[in-house]
Amino acid sequence: MDWLSDLDEAAVSFANQLGRWYEHHKRDLPWRHTQDPYYIWLSEVILQQTRVAQGMPYYQRFVQTFPTIQDLARADERELLRLWQGLGYYSRARNLHQTAKFIVHELNGVFPDTYHELLQLKGIGVYTAAAIASFAFGEKVAVVDGNVYRVLARIFDIQEDITTTGAKKTFSVLANKLIGPTDGSTSVSPATFNQAMMEFGAIQCTPVAPDCLLCPFQERCRAYLTGRQSKLPVKSKKAAVRERYFNYIVIEQRDAQGDPCVAMKERSQKDIWQHLYDFQLIETDEPVESFRELPDDEIRHWIVQEGVMKGLDGDQTQLLSHQRIRARFWRVEVPAGKDVQLPEGLKFYKLSETEPLPKPLLINSYLKNGLF
Repeated sequence: MDWLSDLDEAAVSFANQLGRWYEHHKRDLPWRHTQDPYYIWLSEVILQQTRVAQGMPYYQRFVQTFPTIQDLARADERELLRLWQGLGYYSRARNLHQTAKFIVHELNGVFPDTYHELLQLKGIGVYTAAAIASFAFGEKVAVVDGNVYRVLARIFDIQEDITTTGAKKTFSVLANKLIGPTDGSTSVSPATFNQAMMEFGAIQCTPVAPDCLLCPFQERCRAYLTGRQSKLPVKSKKAAVRERYFNYIVIEQRDAQGDPCVAMKERSQKDIWQHLYDFQLIETDEPVESFRELPDDEIRHWIVQEGVMKGLDGDQTQLLSHQRIRARFWRVEVPAGKDVQLPEGLKFYKLSETEPLPKPLLINSYLKNGLF
């Protein structure tokens, strides 16, 4: 790779120039005011697949609710998932919980302080391990995220597909060369370099309409010099979004005090939203236009025996990374005072009791719009 052969000398200049840009343009973010690995870990996991503006209130709520890793380790998983509600990728929250318990119970509450040790923890990959190692412990290891891919691909005209294993190695080698020596020839620490690289990609070298006219690397950026900013980095097309059709049977009943209740259950199957709460679900291959089209004879028989079908009560759509959930809500009313055997797994909750339950966004939205 020709652009690596004479890079050692240029790396110092690159790091210093990037550091000067960062000092003038960095955003004031709370996790940049600490070297506590717990808070850095929280911020990095929350910000995966999440914009800073969206992730900030989640970070603040987590820090307030679980101020120490011991607090997180002691947390009830239901409370943890409820706080996570809306961020998606719920396995991240479960991994946070499992790793916190491991650090507290197996490592005496002491966070591993090297990149390679951090990689051994559940839910911590190369990106998060590098971030914690450099931000908390000053280790010279480059963080490579989507922003870094974009900056390096444009400046050095790297045309490898960033979804491939080979490209990941190429970018990692280059980023670790650019992070510079620790011999004092650059005043930019590994932590500052990594923060600056990600910040530069987030607010200067943006995916669309990068601010090239005020870019400090304008004269050396090969993409700018050849007008190829919009074509880099190279990334293969995303997988097609899978369409899924959820038909929720919303069973409601008033209790002895006349308070409205709704039947919900915890999702236990290994699918999206595991351990979150929703209603009785019938999934179909296509949209269902009438109740009689629902394929589940057992639930239809139960409704005939125990309740009254009130009809369709609206639609909700939620887009996940590779799935689009199209949900329809069918309301069923059980007469007040009638003693019924709910379908397996379901339990009646007062509407106020559904608040602390962790729920998918579309279920939360449906409940907030008011059932009764």
